[in-house]
Amino acid sequence: MAVKSQQTTLVLACSLGLALGAPPAFGQSFEELEARIRDHPSLAAIRYQSEALREDAIAVAAWPDPVVSFGVNNFPVFDPSFRSYLPTNKAIGVRQGIPNRSKRDAKSEQARRSAAQSDAIEALQFVQLRAELIIALVEKRRISEQASLLREQDALYNELLKIVQSEIATGRPALFRLAEVDLERAEVARSLAELGGEIAGINARLVDLVGDAGNASPPLLEPVTWTGAADAFHAVRVAQAEISVSDAEVARAQAAWGPDWGLQLTYQQRNRGAAETPFAGDDWVSAAVTFTVPLWGRRSQAPALRAAKAQRESAHSRSLAAARAAEARFSALTAMFRASEAAIVALEEKIAAISEQVDAQRTQYESGVGDYSPVIDGELAELVIRARISHEQARRDRAVAQLNALVVTS
Repeated sequence: MAVKSQQTTLVLACSLGLALGAPPAFGQSFEELEARIRDHPSLAAIRYQSEALREDAIAVAAWPDPVVSFGVNNFPVFDPSFRSYLPTNKAIGVRQGIPNRSKRDAKSEQARRSAAQSDAIEALQFVQLRAELIIALVEKRRISEQASLLREQDALYNELLKIVQSEIATGRPALFRLAEVDLERAEVARSLAELGGEIAGINARLVDLVGDAGNASPPLLEPVTWTGAADAFHAVRVAQAEISVSDAEVARAQAAWGPDWGLQLTYQQRNRGAAETPFAGDDWVSAAVTFTVPLWGRRSQAPALRAAKAQRESAHSRSLAAARAAEARFSALTAMFRASEAAIVALEEKIAAISEQVDAQRTQYESGVGDYSPVIDGELAELVIRARISHEQARRDRAVAQLNALVVTS
């Protein structure tokens, strides 16, 4: 049973080592991986959206294309001729619409502000993806550390197993201890298997983020300082950009009360009348100016303006909600960071105390008193605590990465 457990642990450790140590297809520095995030398809989509909105800002400010018409007027049906009927003429016309200048300017400004909002969304998306990259690398480092500690535990259990077997050979009643060691080694094997599953999920996330399962070390992490201003949060800046867009929508709805203008010019070519119907063949020119009248404004422009103002108030409320949520999230992550720091200090103090006990047990054993199993038990306890420290360090770094992603730093 002990041999089988040892073989299982060895296979899991080798498999996990291969997953952790697989050579990447590109350079292994965090800066290179961070640069790859900027090419992430989700960010590229937002950049294209911003570019489209800026082009729209130019397009909506332009006049519409003129309308050119060709035709005939007052052409007789039963006696077809251009020379028998005085009003008959060939016409060439041009009509140019001139939309409300204020409305066009408001639409253009709304598109520009929407592009600025897309830029803010891109910045938010980038820092979130960067935080996910850091967390994935932090978790990968934690798994590597914990796998190494588990392998050390398994080696100590193997050594302890030999001691217990020698005690049994000498007739000491240690069978219960042998079963206990086998159970603990089985737990080590189970933990290694769980780490193998975790590393597979992390590698898959890294492939999504940067195109491959990189092995770069995470950067040094320090929590940023928040100035206390709500607009220092990325989410609030996105919400404030939405307010700006809704302000432009209100301006557009107000401008809709103004008239849309138009110009039209028609040149009418007339032929001289026949001998039996003499008349002069002078050409005619017709011109007109058109403009719209908000006759149905109570059912068209007025509701649209009320809707735009309501949308603006909604955007203001979302901005307040985003500020509260961001502040609460910042406080929670700060508390998590501090709790992990305190836990690490306490665990390191506990390791120091255990190390003193292990040294005392080793000195006693070397003096010929007692056996070596208490020393191994102490070393196993120390490895368990080091695994907890690794977990707390990862928890601390996760909190810092998420915390820093909330605040605008540049």
